[in-house]
Amino acid sequence: MSMSRTPDVMPVLSRGKHRNPRKGACFMELAAYLAGERWSDHPDCTHPVLAKLAREVNDHVDDYGRQRIAPLIPDVIGLNGDDPRVSAWIARDAALAALPVAAAERQGVAAVGVLRCEHVLNELEGRRSRDLSPRTREALAEVPHAAEWARRFSGMGWGNLRSFQRRSAPAIVHSAVVGIASSCTSDPDALLVDLLTSSIHNCRTWLHAAPPVGVDEAQWREVCALTAR
Repeated sequence: MSMSRTPDVMPVLSRGKHRNPRKGACFMELAAYLAGERWSDHPDCTHPVLAKLAREVNDHVDDYGRQRIAPLIPDVIGLNGDDPRVSAWIARDAALAALPVAAAERQGVAAVGVLRCEHVLNELEGRRSRDLSPRTREALAEVPHAAEWARRFSGMGWGNLRSFQRRSAPAIVHSAVVGIASSCTSDPDALLVDLLTSSIHNCRTWLHAAPPVGVDEAQWREVCALTAR
């Protein structure tokens, strides 16, 4: 089945992790199933920070939003790699998406996340530690109070790269998704669906990945039947 069209039937996604399909299924658990891995919301088939984003979006959109992301499940299979910049790119995109819409108390956290990602990318790519990409510079200029608070906070220093990969990047993604989900925008779910969609697309480029894994009609209906109630 080509996921360029909306399938005729959809799996029923639900929040959280589940012991087995009889208890329910989230986005990443069904990705693991389609990839032939054991039942888990942390499968090896997907980059861990992208998988974190998928779990967070799954848990913070409503039932209709989960229907909208369900066709993307096959697209995350095989999206993994060891380029350390990918974690920073995913987390930075999430924080930048949250920055203009999050409530004031969360904007500063998003700005810190953006600066943390920029610092990591500068270190990995051999730039000065305080350099900013044009996109980040423009985004921070739109929220000067949050940007100033983040710069003062960043003066306390950053952890090492290993700490960023394991803890900081997932935390930035979590905070960004919560900030978007709790924002006063007219349709925060649409922003989250768009963020996950664009992140999957970008990861395919960043990871030099092959085209998405094909899922035939029988496989897809099997997955849908797992979650039928």
